[in-house]
Amino acid sequence: MRKKKIHDIIDLAKLRDEIKKKNASYKIQIAVSNGTCGQARGSEKIVHAFRKEIERQKIQDKVKIRATGCQGFCEVEPNIIIFPEGTFYQKLKPKNVKEIISQTILNNKIIDDLLYIDPKANKKIVYEREIPFYIKQQRIVSGNNVYIDPTDINDYLAIGGYDALSKALSEKAPEEIIEIIENSGLRGRGGAGFLTGEKWKLCRNATNNGFKFVICNADEGDPGAYMDRSLLEGNPHSVLEGMIIGAYAIGANQGYVYVRDEYPLAVKHVTLAVEQAREYGLLGKNIMGSDFDFDIIISKGQGAFVCGEETALIASIEGRRGEPRQRPPYPVQKGLWGRPTNINNIETWANVPLIINKGAEWFSKIGTEGSKGTKIFSLVGKINNTGLVEVPMGIILREIIYEIGGGIPGEKEFKAVQTGGPSGGCIPKELLDLPIDYESLVKAGSIMGSGGMIVMDEGTCMVDVAKYFLNFLRDESCGKCLSCREGTHRMWEIVNDITEGKGKEGDIELLEELAKAVKLASLCGLGQTASNPVLSTLRYFREEYEAHIRDKKCPAGVCKELIQYSIDEEKCTGCTACIKPCPQGAIKGELKKLHSLDQSKCIKCGACYETCRFNAIVIK
Repeated sequence: MRKKKIHDIIDLAKLRDEIKKKNASYKIQIAVSNGTCGQARGSEKIVHAFRKEIERQKIQDKVKIRATGCQGFCEVEPNIIIFPEGTFYQKLKPKNVKEIISQTILNNKIIDDLLYIDPKANKKIVYEREIPFYIKQQRIVSGNNVYIDPTDINDYLAIGGYDALSKALSEKAPEEIIEIIENSGLRGRGGAGFLTGEKWKLCRNATNNGFKFVICNADEGDPGAYMDRSLLEGNPHSVLEGMIIGAYAIGANQGYVYVRDEYPLAVKHVTLAVEQAREYGLLGKNIMGSDFDFDIIISKGQGAFVCGEETALIASIEGRRGEPRQRPPYPVQKGLWGRPTNINNIETWANVPLIINKGAEWFSKIGTEGSKGTKIFSLVGKINNTGLVEVPMGIILREIIYEIGGGIPGEKEFKAVQTGGPSGGCIPKELLDLPIDYESLVKAGSIMGSGGMIVMDEGTCMVDVAKYFLNFLRDESCGKCLSCREGTHRMWEIVNDITEGKGKEGDIELLEELAKAVKLASLCGLGQTASNPVLSTLRYFREEYEAHIRDKKCPAGVCKELIQYSIDEEKCTGCTACIKPCPQGAIKGELKKLHSLDQSKCIKCGACYETCRFNAIVIK
């Protein structure tokens, strides 16, 4: 496809028609899910095998292979969708490619062995749109990933990309755009949930010699969270378009994408997207024939969790140590190099073109009264269907866990879900009907955060969970605040002692008092929310803390110092399966005879427990 500058809305329409005409010449298009999750399971080999086989069959003019970003259903990677029908094949290997080409592509036959099987209905499903994982979702932001090769701007243009920018520059005054975003009710998807239109208005009205900045916060660093990374990998131009529109509305001429260098695919794709946007005249001077100038610089972060906080992020871009500063003044008043600066995260920016194209009323009808639109969550942990889910605000937790997520593996009981990243809270099974929106989560002792959702089953120790997140937070504290620096460490020490059987009466009360002090006295969001894992687990699982302290028992059988493995004489069949995985040789026994376990050698690794098929290894 010939590259050329887009000077106005007419040029954009002509180029889009050319691209769509070219795409229409392909009778079949195959979308391979090729984000980081897919590549980890070999999707690049699948892409290569398809290209090689298509070339061998000499059907390049009929079949187009498209390496897309993540399509959401990470549990079944590598997967493909074959258009126009939408046939869905899962867990592919390179050896499957020849059969797919010969049977499905050339002879329109479905390969049963490659279909997804719904475990509840024990039914094979042919089409992506009929898979339960997708049915309950509303993928307005992430749904376009399947149609886009993130390295090709033409794919984005073909689905209407940069129409919103064209409309904004040719039809809307900056104030009108801000009003649309305000009326939509869009809130920041980075965690705090501040109204986006209100933030934009504050930044536009700020005065500082007329020079302002916009920043995309792509410093997602929550354990188990990868929503923003996947969106930047799969559809970077949606983020850039949102930033350009936002810059025009605010009156900024320079933008930054602050992205973790630990996300090489995201860095690669957004860097290429910026270059392509410049080539097409969508960044730079006089964008689309207007008098608006704007460009974007990629700034790479080095993995400091605290740099997700606005003022720490700004310090990092400026080349200083990434640590937060006192507010006010807020970044919209005095931000990057002392200039008014508007910061939104990836998902927030990606919503902007949709709102400009479809209108504030359309967006505001999705979600709840106080939480509009959809939210992308990374659904991970003890769940059958791991992946990225995009759902309307207000959906209840039960629908996400059991209808989209497919429930808990091994038919175990759901125990809790941690939302909002390491600073979020743990929501128990008693609140499975909790609506997922900003206010409901805060009331329950958690936060929306950027969208991490870690599911836990009955085998999870909630005291150990609190220890894990406290350990992460104490390491990631920048150290500027005494309350955060020392408080998170001291909370970890107390919880660690409890898990090691050293807990004592009064520890729970001390932990609660300390958690509240850290929450109140810390400077930035990290310290202010660092107590959530402790306070929420104490609120809903206090009896587990008490069992650890008073009874010196871990009810879940997780904390090594408080458990002991033994062999049930009545259940042991003498199969010898537990002997081989034991790294210490602690288990002895002959075939079909009762085995014995030497406690002096046992390191409580749990290998025998996981191996035994007869439940003969018990935890005391």
